[in-house]
Amino acid sequence: MESQIENAIEIAWNPTSDQALKSQAFDYLHQLRSDPHAWQVCASLFTRIPKTSEVVRLVSLEIVNNAIHVQSLDTQSLLALKDVLLDYVRTTYGNNQQAQIDSSSLQNKLTQTLTLLFVTLYKQGWETFIDDVLALTVLPGSNRCDNVAGVVLYLRILGSIHDEIADVLLVRQDAQARSHTELKDLMRARDVGKVAQSWHDLLAQYGSQNDAIVEMTLKVIGKWVSWIDISLIINDGMLGLILPLVGRANDSGGEDKVRDAAVEAFTEIVGKKMRPADKTEMISFLNLRDIISQLIASPPLNEFQGTPQYDTDLAEAVAKLVNTVMADIVRVLEDRSTDDATRAKSNQLLHDFIPLLLRFFSDEYDEICSTVIPSLTDVLAYFRKLPEMPASFSETLPPILNAIIMKMRYDETSSWGHEDEQTDEAEFQELRKRLQVLQKTVAVVDQNLYVEVLSNLVANTFQRLDERGTQMDWRDVDLALHEMYLFGELAMPNQGLGAKNQASPVASERLVAMMTKMVQSEIANFPHPAILLHYMEICVRYCAFFESQPTFIGQVLENFVRLVHHDHVRIRTRSWYLFHRFVKHLRAQVGNVAETVIQSIGDLLPIKAEVPGEDADDDMSSDQTDNSADAVFASQLYLFEAIGCISSTASTPVEKQALYARSVMDPLFTDMEQHLPRAKAGDAQAILQIHHIIMALGTLAHGFSDWTPGANNSNQRPPPAKALSDEFARAAEAILIALSELNTSSEIRTACRSAFSRLLGVLGSAVLPQLPQWIDGLLSRSSSKDEMAMFLRLLDQVVYGFKTEIYEVLNQLLTPLLQRVFGGLVEPISGTDDEIQLAELRREYLTFVGVILNNDLAGVLVSEANQGFFDSLTNSILNMARDIGPNSGNLAASRLSFGLLSKMANIWGGSDVANISANPSAPTGSPSPVIPGFDKFLMDSFHPVCWTVLRDPQFNPSSDAQAKQVLNEIAGLEQAIYLKTGELFLQNLQSELFPGLGINGNDFLRAMTTATDKKSFSNYLQGLLKRSR
Repeated sequence: MESQIENAIEIAWNPTSDQALKSQAFDYLHQLRSDPHAWQVCASLFTRIPKTSEVVRLVSLEIVNNAIHVQSLDTQSLLALKDVLLDYVRTTYGNNQQAQIDSSSLQNKLTQTLTLLFVTLYKQGWETFIDDVLALTVLPGSNRCDNVAGVVLYLRILGSIHDEIADVLLVRQDAQARSHTELKDLMRARDVGKVAQSWHDLLAQYGSQNDAIVEMTLKVIGKWVSWIDISLIINDGMLGLILPLVGRANDSGGEDKVRDAAVEAFTEIVGKKMRPADKTEMISFLNLRDIISQLIASPPLNEFQGTPQYDTDLAEAVAKLVNTVMADIVRVLEDRSTDDATRAKSNQLLHDFIPLLLRFFSDEYDEICSTVIPSLTDVLAYFRKLPEMPASFSETLPPILNAIIMKMRYDETSSWGHEDEQTDEAEFQELRKRLQVLQKTVAVVDQNLYVEVLSNLVANTFQRLDERGTQMDWRDVDLALHEMYLFGELAMPNQGLGAKNQASPVASERLVAMMTKMVQSEIANFPHPAILLHYMEICVRYCAFFESQPTFIGQVLENFVRLVHHDHVRIRTRSWYLFHRFVKHLRAQVGNVAETVIQSIGDLLPIKAEVPGEDADDDMSSDQTDNSADAVFASQLYLFEAIGCISSTASTPVEKQALYARSVMDPLFTDMEQHLPRAKAGDAQAILQIHHIIMALGTLAHGFSDWTPGANNSNQRPPPAKALSDEFARAAEAILIALSELNTSSEIRTACRSAFSRLLGVLGSAVLPQLPQWIDGLLSRSSSKDEMAMFLRLLDQVVYGFKTEIYEVLNQLLTPLLQRVFGGLVEPISGTDDEIQLAELRREYLTFVGVILNNDLAGVLVSEANQGFFDSLTNSILNMARDIGPNSGNLAASRLSFGLLSKMANIWGGSDVANISANPSAPTGSPSPVIPGFDKFLMDSFHPVCWTVLRDPQFNPSSDAQAKQVLNEIAGLEQAIYLKTGELFLQNLQSELFPGLGINGNDFLRAMTTATDKKSFSNYLQGLLKRSR
C-alpha cells in the first residue's frame, strides 16, 4: 500500500503524466482520506529513511492532518502517531544537522500536524508537549538553547499554537471556542512561565548573533502577549532585552527586520487589554513617549527623511505603535469608571502624544499617514464630546488643523490627469475624503478656528496669485480651491455642519469675500487643468452668490464659454455639464445673452456618432476618466439642455424662444434626413447618429420646459406657450418618422422613449393626437417586456396629466395597446431575468388600469370601442389575482389585482344595498349595477377567486408579509361585494361557502359586516385559515 500511495502522489503531481492516469491517481488519494488505516502508511512515508520525494512527504502529511482534523483517530492511534513524530523531530532536529532538516514548506506542514496533536492531546495524553518541544532547543550535553534547528522549529510551533487557539480574526464554533479557552487556561497554569523564560533566554543568547531567531522570537511574543500575564513581559529582564532592539542603530539605513519586529511586538504589548488605571500606568512605566521620540530622531526616520534611504517600514511600524497608544489613551478618557487621578494622567499623556501623532500624520507617504488616521479620529471625536475644551487641548487644535490641511495638498512628486497615474490619483482623492471627515470634526469642535484658518489660507493664496500669477505652484492653488469648495459645508444652509443645519453668518460673509476675490482674479486663465476644473465646480456650487452679485455673471459666462472649448478632453466634457448647471440655476439672470451664448457654443453642437470598436473598454474606472465616444456624447447632451434653459427664461419673448429652438433643431432635422436612408439599410453608424439626434432633441426640449403634466408643484414653471409647442411638434414628427422606419432597433426605441417623456413638457396636450403613433412605434413586435413596462409607466403620467382631455384618444388606442401588452404577458419566460421583467410588466399593466379607474376614465374600458376586450381585461386581472406561486412578483401582482377588483366593484356595482358599521342593519333592496348583470359577475367570478387563493396551501399570510397584504385586499373585496349585492351575497355564502368550510358562518358574517377597517376582517380570515388547516 505504501508504494501504491507513493506512486499515486508522484503521478498526480507530475505535469507530464497522462490525464486519465492523473485523474485515477487523484480519485485514489481522495478515497484515502476516508480510509481508517491510511494515516499509518502516510506517517511511515513521511518519516521513512531514506526520504521519499518532497511532494510525497507533503501530501502524506496532509492526509495525516486530515485524519486528525476529522477526528477519525482514537486516543491510542493519536498517541502512537505522537510517538512516531516525536521520535522523528528528535532525530531530525535534535542535533543541529542542517543537512537533515526539512524544507520550509515541509516544516510548515509538520508544525501544523504537531499543533493539531497539541490541541487534541495536551489536556490528556501529551501533557509534556511544551517540555518535549522546548527540549529540542538544547543540544545533547548542553544546558543552553544552542540548537539552532530545534530553536527554529520550537518557535514555529509556538506561533502555530497561537494561530490555532488564540487568533481573534478566526471565526470559531462555540464548542471549539470553549475548548480553545480551556487550552489557554491550562497553558497558563502549566507552561506559560517556562515559555516566557525561553523567550528571555533566546533573546539573551541570540540578540547579537542570529537576527532570524530574534525576529521569530519577537513575533511570537507579539502574538502570545494578548492572552498571557503581562508581567511575564513587562519586567526589567525582558524589557532590558527588547528595548535595545527597538532602538537598535542601523548605520546603513537599510531595512532592519529585527528592529521592525521589536516595534511591532511593543505595539502588541501596549495594545493588550487591561483596566484603565493599569493601561495608563503601563504607558508611563514604559516611557513610551521618550522611546518613540528617540525613534523619530533616529537617522532612518530623521536624517534620511525625504531621501530614498527613508525607512518606510520602520515609520509605518512606529506609526502603528503611536496609533495604538493614542487609541488606548482616548479609551481610558472615555471610560466613565476612570478615576480622577488616572484621568488627569491620561489627559497629560494625550497632550504629550499629539505632536508624535502629527509627525506621522504629516508624513509624505500616505500609507504612513493613513496608519494614524483612526486614532486622530478618536482624539477629535473625544474633543467633540467635551462640554468645554481645556486650554491644554485647545492649543493642540491649530497644529492638528494645519496638518490636516497640508496633507490635503498634492505632494511634489504627484501629477494630475496622466493616464498611468490614475490609481495614485484615485487613492489620493480617497485620502482627501478621510481627511475631510477629520476637518469637519475640527470645525464642530472650534468653528472660529476653522473659519479663520481656512479664510487665511484662501486669502493668502489669492494674494500670492496676484503677485506671482501663473508662476505659482498649481498644488498651492489647488489646495486653496479645494478648501474653498469644502468651506461651503459651514457657510451654506442644510450642509450639516452649522447648528441645526443653519449657515454660520461669519462663514457666509467670508465665503462672499472669497468668491469675490476668486471671480476678480485671473484664476480662470491659470494654465493647469485641475485649477480650471475647481474654478468651474466652485462657481456652480456657490451659484447663489451670483444671484446677489449679478455683475459678475457676464465675466464668469465668458470664462465658461471659453472653457467649454478647452483642448483637454476631461476639462472640456466636464465643463459642458458644469456650464449646464450654472445656466440652469441662473436662467433668470442670463436670458438676455441667450443668442450670444448659442452662437458662441454652436460649433460644439454638431453630433458625430462613433460606433465603439470591438476592443472598446467596457469597464471604465469612473466618469471622470471615461473619454469614450459614448461618454463624450453624454456630456454633449448637457449643452443642448443648457441652451434650452438659457433660451426659455420668463423675460424672453415666446417668438424668440421658438426662434432659438428652431435654430438648434433645423440642423438636427437635416442631419437626420441625410442619415435615415443609410440607417434603414442597417448601417450601424447611421443608426447611432439618429439615436444621438433623437436624444439631443429630447434633451433640448427638457431644457426648454421641465413642466410635468398633472403636477401641482408650485415651484414648477407653467406649461409652454403654443408657439413653442408647435416648434417642438415638428421635432416629435421627425422622431416619429425615424421610429416608424427603424422600430426594429432597440437603441432607437430607447432614444424615442426618452424623447417622448421629455417632449411631454413642451408639447402639452398636443401630444395626444400623436399617441397612437408613439404606441405603434414603441410597442413593436420587437419590444421587450422591460420596454413595455417602461412605456406603460410613461402612459400613466400622460393619462393622469391629461385626464380631462384624453378620453377620446384613450378610447381609440386602448384595445390595440392592451393587445400588445397581453402579447408580452403570455410570452414564455426562460431564466431569472425574464421572470423579473415579467413581474415588472404585470405591475405596470395593473398600475396603468388602476390609473384609468382612479381618474374617472373607467367608461373607456366598457365603451363601444373596447367592450369586446372587457372580458379579456377582467380575466387577465382575475388570473393574476389567482396566481400566488413562488415566482418573482406574483404576490405583488395578486395584491394589485385584488385592489383593482374592489375598485371595479365600487365603480360598476351600483349603489350600496348594505352597510358596514359597528351595529349594521340588514341589507335592503335589490342590487342595481351600472352594467347589467355585474352583480352576478361579482359573485360568480370575483368572490370565487378570493377563496381559490385562501385555500391555496402556498398562501401563508401569518408568515409572509406580502401574503398578508394580499389577504387585506381580499377582505376589502369580499366587503365590497357584500355592499353591492347584500342579501344575495349572504345567501350565496350560507348555501355554498360555509358548508364547505364546516362553519355556521355567524362569526364570519359578524366580522365582515362590522369591520369598518378591512384589516379587522383580514385578521378574522387569517384566524379562520389557521383553524381550517
